[in-house]
Amino acid sequence: MFTPTTSTATYSILAIAIAFEVAGTTLLAQTAQFTRLLPTLGMAACYGVAFYCLAIITSVLPVGIVYALWSGLGIVFIAALNFAVFRQTLDFWAIAGLALIIAGVVVINTLSKSVPH
Repeated sequence: MFTPTTSTATYSILAIAIAFEVAGTTLLAQTAQFTRLLPTLGMAACYGVAFYCLAIITSVLPVGIVYALWSGLGIVFIAALNFAVFRQTLDFWAIAGLALIIAGVVVINTLSKSVPH
């Protein structure tokens, strides 16, 4: 199994995991409760790549940190994508919550001793 040896490689793999998770989640709505074959296969493939990337990263970073970054950034990107593409509006509290998630990611990446800097 591949083990990233630099912070750049680790965060690049994390970015790939987030991108595939966002794509898989976007396809999830298109599966029509798993009744449409192609979106279902695409969603499963995207989640497979995302989880494989997460498995690689957990050899370098703690699972809790990896999951916090992956899920937090995934939430923010999915909300932004839905706003931009599907015109789903966000109220003040949704935006405030997303801002808190971003703040948490920044705190983890800049102040935590659990991640390489």
